[in-house]
Amino acid sequence: MRKRLTGLGIRFLAGLCALVGGLPGDTPVFADPLTETLAHVEEYFPDVQGNRWRYRGQVVESPLQKITGNGFVNVSTVQGTETLKGVTVKVFHDTNPGNHGPSDSYYRRDAAGIVYYGSQPGTPLEKQLVPYQIVRFPLILPSSFQQLNRTGLTLGTDLDGDEKDEQADVEATVTVIGKEHVQVPAGTYRDAVRIEARMTMRIRLTSANQTVLGTDVMTAWFARGVGLVKYIERQELPPIKSDRGLITEITEELEEVEIR
Repeated sequence: MRKRLTGLGIRFLAGLCALVGGLPGDTPVFADPLTETLAHVEEYFPDVQGNRWRYRGQVVESPLQKITGNGFVNVSTVQGTETLKGVTVKVFHDTNPGNHGPSDSYYRRDAAGIVYYGSQPGTPLEKQLVPYQIVRFPLILPSSFQQLNRTGLTLGTDLDGDEKDEQADVEATVTVIGKEHVQVPAGTYRDAVRIEARMTMRIRLTSANQTVLGTDVMTAWFARGVGLVKYIERQELPPIKSDRGLITEITEELEEVEIR
């Protein structure tokens, strides 16, 4: 499996890509006049220590006509709190998110929303982006906003084989779409909130005067009193050293949940 380029903060959203404008210059893209402001919004993102979610996952990779799939299990638990650069954050431990192995992720929730402070181990690109806001309160359905617009970042990966890391520009937008019924192994959740995050990476190859485009789209559903019940992430990387690009689709669905 090709190395993941970004860290996405998927327990509250991401990720990839995951995402709301807490950065200077971020502005709303639209706000529909026929909107609903979600009540008890904190109940969609429970973060009490000891909360535990078990997810059944699937990774499908498809370079052109070759398709490979791998199943996996991921267990997410709220471990407690830590202090990062003077800020108190909640720590989520995941045993195998996206089939990438164990990691810890850091979040802060307050009256303005939820801010993602990165993960350990994190990617070089993610470390240049955090912290950033992933959910804004009040949560308005529908609504959309630009989350990131960064240029001149180090990708942290050599894609063209010249032993030099590529540079990248990153843009990300989040859309709060509305409420939907979602069926997963743990049951059927009515009126789960659907949120979609779209990230675009313009990657400048160091071996040639060429820019290629990579995309990461994550769709996540959050149920009241439960949290994240399902997400689908689709990553597309263009052909670089061959005539084959790569499409990776990652899905996690809730199997069991313990909320305190």
